[in-house]
Amino acid sequence: MKSLIISALVALTGTFALVAFADPPKDSDSSRAGTFVQDSIITTKIKAKLAEKHMSTLTDIQVDTDNAGIVWLSGKAPTKDARDLAGMIAKDTDGVKGVHNKIVVQE
Repeated sequence: MKSLIISALVALTGTFALVAFADPPKDSDSSRAGTFVQDSIITTKIKAKLAEKHMSTLTDIQVDTDNAGIVWLSGKAPTKDARDLAGMIAKDTDGVKGVHNKIVVQE
């Protein structure tokens, strides 16, 4: 099961990189490839860390990183603790300069 999850993460990372280069977000600095790649790496690291927690509660969270290293979290979480955990994971990721946690707690 663990190897299946790792394989899926590797495939997802590759797919994300292809999609990211095909249609860059408006707030990414695509004029400099190094900056854009750095943004994608930060986003991918956070998504991988969320997946490592093996919590289905963190699967409905979207992660975006702007060209300044600011991470935007959005989506839904079942509890405030799950929301806060996602924020802490993002904040503790290398390259992150700040986190805007817009995750909504479901009631």
